Amino acid sequence: MDFNGSDTIPGPRAEDQLPHTAQAAAKIVIVGGFGVGKTTMVGSVSEITPLTTEETMTQAGIGVDDNFGSASKTATTVAMDFGRISITEQLVLYLFGTPGQQRFWFLWNGLFEGALGAVVLVDTRRLEVSFDVMGRLEERGVPFVVAVNSFPDAPRYAIEELRAALDLTPDIPIMECDARRRASSRDVLMTLMRFLHSLAMTGFRA
Repeated sequence: MDFNGSDTIPGPRAEDQLPHTAQAAAKIVIVGGFGVGKTTMVGSVSEITPLTTEETMTQAGIGVDDNFGSASKTATTVAMDFGRISITEQLVLYLFGTPGQQRFWFLWNGLFEGALGAVVLVDTRRLEVSFDVMGRLEERGVPFVVAVNSFPDAPRYAIEELRAALDLTPDIPIMECDARRRASSRDVLMTLMRFLHSLAMTGFRA
């Protein structure tokens, strides 16, 4: 019962309700190292108010977390980010952003459970952190695409140079993106869906 004496529990806002045309839903995870833009991507593309679990960074992370390239970052995801986007009138994607700091990686297994595919966000200033991320996806048999988030002060490389540096097989899509922009983030998700469709057509098995 609320303070007005009503026992009615308020429902979701109209803009947050699942479209009545939706017939199928898929779980997608957005992964990457600390500060690569996962929360930003979920927030930019989600058609509902995203759920975030960001907490203010404290002294506890000094000497534990690798904050290189993210000195101005004051908050970090400690559980997950959650959003939703309708790809078509029938297909809805549920987006789960993983925490980036390594001490929170134990949460990833639960977030990977039931995931159809993943987006690996990459920062060219810290390519090395991507190897562990992709290794975890490969271990669990989760297909993924790689999106290189364009930070203003990050070095730029040709896509094929990045493919070689990340040791990606020719079939795995890799593209540049700006996680702050809805259209760019949506293009990444559409690339992932096309990749998953191509795997299904060729008989991919996780």
